[in-house]
Amino acid sequence: MNDWNSLFAYMQNCLQTKLPPYLVYHDWKHTKHVIEMAEHIALSEKIAQEEIILIKTAALFHDAGYLNEINKGHEEKSIAMSKKILPDYGYSLDEIDLITGMIEATKVPQLPKNKLEDILADADLEYLGTTTFKTRGDKLLEELQHFHPEINRESWDKIQIDFLQNHHFHTSYCLKNRDPLKQLNLKTLKKTITSKS
Repeated sequence: MNDWNSLFAYMQNCLQTKLPPYLVYHDWKHTKHVIEMAEHIALSEKIAQEEIILIKTAALFHDAGYLNEINKGHEEKSIAMSKKILPDYGYSLDEIDLITGMIEATKVPQLPKNKLEDILADADLEYLGTTTFKTRGDKLLEELQHFHPEINRESWDKIQIDFLQNHHFHTSYCLKNRDPLKQLNLKTLKKTITSKS
């Protein structure tokens, strides 16, 4: 049987104490929020409790690759970590396969292949359709500038517009509860760009 509570405590400690300080977006708070949103969306999509634990586990690991201080391809590192750690907490190979598929589905551009992957992909980016879009986006910009100091506000706004236009929610929950505000956030960003030009 999966020992979720011990796993959560172990990973929380790792992510709170070992992530590089410049990760102001991909921090423990982000992971915790994705776990909570994944559970919330899964419940609204009427997913069985055993599968919800797997979704929460994938959420717990989805950005753990950043512990390796890498900028690109963190999903592969997250998958490798989950394969190494999860057997010690009672997860079967089949469960680990489902979990690694969900982690892979958070890679942009998101290409989820089943319901569980849809849920984690949406939980990871649901902020796009919330009132925290601007503040979360600012955190992401600050983090990106650590690696790419050439990214300024104007180029960031254009990156965000492009991202929002190409992004699609996958779950009924996010299509209903996040997409309308996402469209509004996109409209606001476009107005900002227009007023500057």
